[in-house]
Amino acid sequence: MMPLNRFAFLLWIPCAGLAVGQTLNCDLTGYKPRPGLQAVAGKDVLRIDWQGEGGQELRAAFGLESGQPLIRELAARKAGGAWTVLGRDLRPEFRVTSGLRRVSEQQLQPLRKLKIDLTPEVLEQEKWNAFWDAPLSVPGRAGTNPGLPRRPEEIRRATAAYNAAGCQVHSDGARLEVTFPGLSMGIFAGRLMYTVYRGTNLLRQEAIAKTDEPSVAYKYEGGLKGFGTDGGAKVIWRDTARAWQEYRFGGPPNRDPFALRARNRVAVVERGGGSLAFFPPPHKFFFAREIELNLGYVYYRKDDEGSFAVGVRQPDREEMFRPYGFSKELWERRVAQSRQFAEGNFALYNAPPGTWQRMPVYFYLSAEDGRAAQAAVLRFTHEDRFKPLLGYQVAVSHFHTHFNEQLTDAGTLDFQPPWAPVFRALGVNIAMLSDFHSDSHPRDPGPLRLPEQNTYFEGCRRNSDHGFLVMPGEEPNAYFGGHYTAIFPRPVYWIMSRRPEQPLVEDHPRYGKVYHVGSAQDELDMFRREGGLVWQAHPRTKGSDGYPDAVRETAHFRSEQFLGMSFQSLPVDQSERRLCEKRCFGALDDMNNWSSPKYMVAEGDTYTKYPEDESYSQLLVNYIQLDRVPGFTEDWSPILRALRAGNFFVTSGEVLIRNFSVSGAGTGRGVAADIEWTFPLDFVEIVWGDGETTARRIVSATERPPFGSARFRIPLEAAGAKWVRLAAWDSAGNGAFTQPVRLDQVESGSAASPRKR
Repeated sequence: MMPLNRFAFLLWIPCAGLAVGQTLNCDLTGYKPRPGLQAVAGKDVLRIDWQGEGGQELRAAFGLESGQPLIRELAARKAGGAWTVLGRDLRPEFRVTSGLRRVSEQQLQPLRKLKIDLTPEVLEQEKWNAFWDAPLSVPGRAGTNPGLPRRPEEIRRATAAYNAAGCQVHSDGARLEVTFPGLSMGIFAGRLMYTVYRGTNLLRQEAIAKTDEPSVAYKYEGGLKGFGTDGGAKVIWRDTARAWQEYRFGGPPNRDPFALRARNRVAVVERGGGSLAFFPPPHKFFFAREIELNLGYVYYRKDDEGSFAVGVRQPDREEMFRPYGFSKELWERRVAQSRQFAEGNFALYNAPPGTWQRMPVYFYLSAEDGRAAQAAVLRFTHEDRFKPLLGYQVAVSHFHTHFNEQLTDAGTLDFQPPWAPVFRALGVNIAMLSDFHSDSHPRDPGPLRLPEQNTYFEGCRRNSDHGFLVMPGEEPNAYFGGHYTAIFPRPVYWIMSRRPEQPLVEDHPRYGKVYHVGSAQDELDMFRREGGLVWQAHPRTKGSDGYPDAVRETAHFRSEQFLGMSFQSLPVDQSERRLCEKRCFGALDDMNNWSSPKYMVAEGDTYTKYPEDESYSQLLVNYIQLDRVPGFTEDWSPILRALRAGNFFVTSGEVLIRNFSVSGAGTGRGVAADIEWTFPLDFVEIVWGDGETTARRIVSATERPPFGSARFRIPLEAAGAKWVRLAAWDSAGNGAFTQPVRLDQVESGSAASPRKR
C-alpha cells in the first residue's frame, strides 16, 4: 500500500470525473503537516486526507465555483482496498429561520413577587433564559409571553449564499479545519467551516455566523446537495420502532426537506458499496422541551430525477404528545395540556447580538455498507445508552409522570407506565420522579392527598426491581421560594398546610407518621428529621427566576438539607462552548462563593415519555458513587449521603470522569481525574472561586484521539482559592463535570473523597 503521506502529495492532480472550477487560493500558513492528517493545495482543488477508524482512509476534495464552496469529492477505502466515491460536486446548504425572543410570564411572576423592578435592562437579561417561548408560533398562546400576538412578519427565512475567493487551512492538534469566508444568510453573516479528525471518519460541516439584530431566536437546517440518484443510491434509517427503512428515490421531486423520524437521529446515504451517515450533535442540537417526541431531525430531499440532498433540521413547531386516560375526564385534561405544550413551548436557540453561532451537521464516511456506518456512529453515544461504570449508579431526576393519576385511572396498581422501559433502556438505575405537579391534589389538607401519596408510593414500589429503583420525589414549591426538587430516604407522608392547633407531626391511623407543614421552618424541620434533600429546580429561569439569589441568606439555603441546584440544557446558545454555560454554571459558582458546598444535579424536567421518543438526546444524568442500588423497601440513605457528599458527577453520556481527586496544599495543590470520551475531546478545565470571584484554567485536549482515556493532572496555582471543580468537554459540545470541592476540607483531611475509585 502506498504510504498515506506520499499518496496525499499526488492527490492534488484532479481525478477523472472532477470538474475544474475557479482558482482556489488557500492560505496554509496555519497548517502543520502530520502523519495521518494532511492537506495539499492545487490550482483549483484542496485535498484533505486523513486516517480513520479500523484502518480506513478518508479523503475530501474542496473547490470553488463562482464563489460557492464545493466538495469536489468524498471518498473512503479500507486498508489496501480501492477507493469508493461517496459523492461528487456536493454543495453545502444551510437555511435559517428566525423569530423574536420574548421573556415569559412564568419568569416574570416570581420576579414580581420578589418586587424586582422590571426595567428594560432586567427584561433584556431575563429574556435570554426563556423556556416558555415559541417564536415561530403565530399568533401564540395568550398569556404565555408579553407582547402577543405574534405577527407573521416577525418570522424571517433565509438560505445561505457564498462569496468566497479562497480558503484557510488550520491545524489544531489532531484535527484540521478548512474555512471559507463570505457566507451570508439573511440577518446572519460569517463563514463556512469543515473539520476532520485523525482517528475517526467524522467530517463536520458548520455555518459560523452572527447577527447584530436584537432579540433573535432561530433554528437552522444544514446539509449537502448534489448526490446522484444513479448507481442504486438510497437513504436508509431505522424508524422509531427500530425497523430498517429505505428510500430509493423512485418518487417525485420534493419541494421541502422530507423529515425522517429516524431512531437515534441518524440516517445514511448508501451507494457503490460505501456509505455516508449524517446526523446532528447528540445533545447541543436540542433545546429544552416538555416532551421528547421524535420530530424528525434528519432529512432527504429529491431535487430532481438525477440528484438529492440530505442533512439535519429542526421543525418550526412542537407537536402534541399522545394524551392518555381511560376516563373521559383525564383524557380531556391531558389533551388540553398537550395542546398547551405544543402552542406555548418551542424556544429555539438564542442568538444574542454579536455572538458567533455555530450550526453544525456531522457526516461519517465509510467504505462499508449503511448498517455498518450507522453502528459506527452509535458508538459515539454508546448506542444511546449511559455506559455502566463500576462503582457508580446512573440516576435521573425531576420527571412529571403523573404516575398517581395514571395508576388511579387504570384501576390497578399493577400497571407499567410507558416511561419505565424508557429509563431501563437508557441504562438508568435510579429514577427520581417529581409528581403532584399539574396532577392530583398537592395542596389538599389530607383527605385526597394522603391516599394519592399512598398510591404513588405503592406504584413506585411495584415498578422497582433489583438494580432499578423508582423514588417518589416531588417538586413541592411550597415555602422555600421558587421551584425546588425534594427527595427523602424513604416514603414520607406530608401535607402542605398546618392549622394553628395541629402539631408538626401526627400519628395517622392508616398512614402512620404524617407531617403538617405550614411554613419554611416547618418544612426545614421535616427535612432535617427525615434526612431529606432539596435543590433549586431550574434556577434563574422559569418559576425560579430570581432564585436562589433571593434566598441565599435564609436558614434553609444555609442548611445541609439544601443541596444546591439542577442542571438542564436551558437555554441553548450555540456560541457557548459548554452546555448551559452562563445560567447553570454561573449559578453554581455563585452559590459556592456564597456559602458551604452546593452541588448541581442533572434533571430532565419533562413529562410523559414513550419508548419511541428520542429521550437520550434531551437527557443529562448523574453517576452517583454507589456499589449497589438499594431496594425499594430498604433505606435509600446511601443515595442521599452520596449526593450530600458530592460523590457524583454529571454527564451527557459521551464523557465520563472517574478517580477525581484534589490533593496538596498551598501552591502545591492539584486536581487529577481519569477521563474517557468518544467524540474527539476538546478541552479539560478546572474552575475555582475565592468567595467573591471565579476563575478557570483550560487545558487543550485536541491532540487526543477519539474513543480515548487519559489521566489529567492540573495544578491549582491560585492564591485564596476556596473551592475547585473539574469539567471536560468534547468537540460536539458534550461533556461531564465534577462537583465543587472545598479546599479547606481537603487540607484538613476532612473532605469526603468521591471520587477515588
